[in-house]
Parts: sequence; structure tokens; C-alpha cells
Amino acid sequence: MPEVKVYNKDGKEAGNIPLTPSLFEGEINMNCVREALNQYLLRQRRGTANTKTRGEASGGGAKPWRQKGTGRARAGSNRSPLWRGGAVTFGPVPHDYDCKVNKQKRRKAFISALTSFAQNNKVFIIEDFEYEKPKTKDALILLKSLGAYGDTLIVLNKTERNFYLSCRNLPHVSVILAENINIYDLLNHDNIVITKTALKKMEEMLA
Repeated sequence: MPEVKVYNKDGKEAGNIPLTPSLFEGEINMNCVREALNQYLLRQRRGTANTKTRGEASGGGAKPWRQKGTGRARAGSNRSPLWRGGAVTFGPVPHDYDCKVNKQKRRKAFISALTSFAQNNKVFIIEDFEYEKPKTKDALILLKSLGAYGDTLIVLNKTERNFYLSCRNLPHVSVILAENINIYDLLNHDNIVITKTALKKMEEMLA
């Protein structure tokens, strides 16, 4: 079972903690990662783009001119897609972009991302603590002492609000609750900092 160091709020070592092998020593499956990421990105699309067909566009009740004798092309409606101000041919309509990815594949995708962090020694575990008040400078000092500043994902528990407020203004740092962790954020960062309570929550969710 792999072990990593645990750090306190000052960035000093405070012991070791074992990482669950099923989460941090799994097989890296890029196909599952791709499918899970594709599902996440598709779910961000609202699917509200809409255009009107000739049956929905207003106007067009009367025939613009008679069928024959004018020398112009036949026209039945001024709302034809060929006309300025007319309808749109094969335009977008509201629909759901979601695609199905089963739980096993999503779990394998998470395990692949977490295993990659562990293999590159980019997993940092910190003790549960809370600042008396939000202070970005303290959070910056902590991350720099860990060697985890820059493109870092911090996974917290619900109770650590002041720590969350201290980290959210740091550039290249994202903060997320353990219950909201997603494949996009895991792939979009180089380091992951997790509190002990958040780690237990992740193990419950993914084990």
C-alpha cells in the first residue's frame, strides 16, 4: 500500500498516511478517461440554440407574386430559406447533448487520473484545519512549502470555508469540494492537494 507524507497548516511534515491502492495504484485506461471527459464537456452545453423553420417564422401568408407572367422565379412565401429574413435550413434546435457513460467507466477514469498523480509524486495530503479568518498569504505560503504551487487542485471538505476563501484568489489554483470532484479538474491540473477528511470522502465515493 503506497504511503505519502501528511503536512500541517504550516507545511511541515506531520506523519504518513496510506493511500488506497484501488484508487492510487490502478490501471491507467485512457479510453475511459476520454469517454468520461467527453461526457463532462457535453454536459456543460446548455443545448438552447434555436432557429426557426419556415413553419415557425412570422409572415409569409400571401404569395409574393403570381405564379406566371412576371418574368421572375416562382415564389410561394417570403419566409423561404432562400429569402432575406426567411427561415433557416437545418438550423440548430434545442436538444440534450448528454451521452451515457456507465459508472464503471467513470470510476476507471477517476482512478486513472489519481494513479497518474501518485506515479508522478504529485499527491499532497494535509491535515484538517481551519484558518481563523481568510488569508490568501497563508495559503500561498502553505502551497509553496509543499512544492505544490501552480496548476494545483485543492480538494476540501465542507467545513473548511476560511481555507477555501484563502485559496480561491490564488492564480493557477482551483478549489473544489470532495463531493464535486470531476474528471475535467483532475486532468486540468498538475498537482492535487487533499485534506484527510476529503480523502476519506473520495474513498467512500470511488472505492
